[in-house]
Amino acid sequence: MDEIEARTVVYAPPEELYDFLLDFPGYARYSEYLDRVRQDGDGAVGTRYALRFSWWKLTYTARSEVTGVEPPARIDWRIVKDIDAEGYWGLTPVDPPAGVDAATEIVLHIEYDADSASAGAVDLPALVSMSWVIEKVKPLVRKEATRIVRRVVDDIEGERRDADVEIRTG
Repeated sequence: MDEIEARTVVYAPPEELYDFLLDFPGYARYSEYLDRVRQDGDGAVGTRYALRFSWWKLTYTARSEVTGVEPPARIDWRIVKDIDAEGYWGLTPVDPPAGVDAATEIVLHIEYDADSASAGAVDLPALVSMSWVIEKVKPLVRKEATRIVRRVVDDIEGERRDADVEIRTG
């Protein structure tokens, strides 16, 4: 399994962030490649999402499901078809800097098995292999994880801040 983790500190309490992150359809405004999100459920365990992505000449709808919630600390999810992938949003209170009322470390953790990607999941152009697509998409996933976490910070805090986002891959 490959993994990507993006983490930073947001100047807000975990409860506020947790409610914000449950609004998964809102993520479409954070991603360059996520066109729209359809939600079936209220954000609790069992809620399913259809995430419509487009990149290059390809479009794909990923299907995910919320698998666990621990308010206000964690939201677990998994992809339910075409690739083995799962992850979570983790929220941990931390000591705020001077002049700030509350701070929370936020973590977006993603684990996936690129080799499990279903070859028939995407209609590939002639002479393009799934392995080529996977190698091109891996750096985009890291970039998008950073972009999403930074935009969450901007939205929650109400202004743009050059938040330091730590990215770990493995």
